[in-house]
Amino acid sequence: MTRSKNTYRPDKDGTHRAAFEKNKRIIMATQDVCGICGKPVDKQNYKFPHPLSPCIDHIIPIDKGGHPSDINNLQLAHLCCNREKSDKIFRQGGKVPSEEEIGNNNLPLTFDWTTFKAYRK
Repeated sequence: MTRSKNTYRPDKDGTHRAAFEKNKRIIMATQDVCGICGKPVDKQNYKFPHPLSPCIDHIIPIDKGGHPSDINNLQLAHLCCNREKSDKIFRQGGKVPSEEEIGNNNLPLTFDWTTFKAYRK
């Protein structure tokens, strides 16, 4: 079966799956702050599909040339932050951003999900 470019993810079902899972465990054990918004990630109380649940973000998206399983291209993130970031590239350091890169000020403000009635503990 041939897969289209839009649906094939080597970190999900391809050659990089084992390395991705290994690095995901390392990141979940060693990182506590969202790499996108900079706020703490509660790994104990929030599970998928809660918007504040922890997930792994590709710093440079796979479709933009990022490595699917390299630990240097992975970071901890909130699910909602990762979804808002989507396939954009985050501006790093003081370099001038290209039209494909974004910074914190370009991301839409995240809704405060802790005040949302359906998601209260």
